[in-house]
Amino acid sequence: MNAETLKRLLEESSADAWQLCDTHTAGWEFYFIRHDLDQNRVRDTRHLNVTVYRKSEDGRMLGSASQEIWPTCSEDEAREIIEHLLSEAHYVQNPYYELNDVSDNEEQERPDVKKNAHDFIQAMQKVRETDSEDINSYEIFTDCVERRLMNSNGLDVTDIWPRSMIEVIVNTRNSEHEIELYRSYENGSCDAEALRNSLHKAMQYGRDRLIAEPTPMLGKEIPVLFSTDDSVKIYKYFAAHADASMKYQKISQFEQGKDVVSDVKGDRLTLKARRSLENSPRNAAHDAEGAPVRDEVLIEDGVMKKFLGSRKYSSYLGIKDSFMPGNYEACGGVSSENELRSGRYLEAVEFSDFQIDSASGMIAGEIRLAYLHDGDTVRIVTGGSVSGNLRECAGNMRMSKEQTQYGNWLVPSVTLLSGAQITGKDEN
Repeated sequence: MNAETLKRLLEESSADAWQLCDTHTAGWEFYFIRHDLDQNRVRDTRHLNVTVYRKSEDGRMLGSASQEIWPTCSEDEAREIIEHLLSEAHYVQNPYYELNDVSDNEEQERPDVKKNAHDFIQAMQKVRETDSEDINSYEIFTDCVERRLMNSNGLDVTDIWPRSMIEVIVNTRNSEHEIELYRSYENGSCDAEALRNSLHKAMQYGRDRLIAEPTPMLGKEIPVLFSTDDSVKIYKYFAAHADASMKYQKISQFEQGKDVVSDVKGDRLTLKARRSLENSPRNAAHDAEGAPVRDEVLIEDGVMKKFLGSRKYSSYLGIKDSFMPGNYEACGGVSSENELRSGRYLEAVEFSDFQIDSASGMIAGEIRLAYLHDGDTVRIVTGGSVSGNLRECAGNMRMSKEQTQYGNWLVPSVTLLSGAQITGKDEN
């Protein structure tokens, strides 16, 4: 079974509309113990996903059903699956909307999977290690993703982009204890300097964790400073509430032309959808439904400008030329990182798990490692937690002018959040 055959079967079916996604991934994988290669393999996979649509008799409602069809399926098996999906779609009743129309293809360069893998291996070989801090193991995945999207409106676009991931286990130890830290990085290709710097910092965190003292009970008296990829979750909350589905379902209370945060005493956020970011793993020219991706301002200087999202929910809200962003940029800070790193604050760098609920804004994170700054003194602490609600804290949020990229997000290098509750390790 291939995409052309499946397209013909969909055209021959009784579907009122259809969409076909053909994703081909060619990749290399490497598994290292310490720096010794344990195993490696080459992957070449293809996934064919179809969605069929069926209108109600009066044409006001549209049902859909989706399924992956294996490349090993025969035509008869694929035809049977399509018929079954059409039967399922009959029971789904959503307000009618149209699929995306024809879009232009862009000329794209095919990434060099071999070179990307080589760059990762070379970068890992140059990580500085000592007798008490070293690399336990790591896994490297480098891919060339080729995705072709077709639908019944004549859309037929192909995107090609690089995607990579590396997972690393770092160990630090002293005479009494050993700390193991896990790191995962998603990128387009290898940023060797950023990778090594992050791993060196992880080793430092491991060393400090071995000598950390209990976190004191601080309440809401000092702000929390985020300087790692956990800060991305703060900005994901705003991106979620700028999504058309959240707005249509009345979860998002953002209103176009109005402030997204009331009573702002800190910095005013600007959030952008980006067509591409250097070394992002999501630099496709079209979204998962074939809509062209472009640069777009979602929130500007704290004011809601544009909701974006899937074709269905964008249609319901009357949003034209919408798409599902793959990359985001958050900015808006007026102070430098050094200026924000002044006074008394808790810099939380390791959590057992840090979460911000995309709907409610509730914050929860158990502290594994933090630095309690008080002027010229720094205490290394562990235990306790950070909690609160981002809706209540966002008005006092401050952001650095400097930015750091984590995967498909470009965010302020440090984010200072006031009003969160900091509990101590020994609190009952």
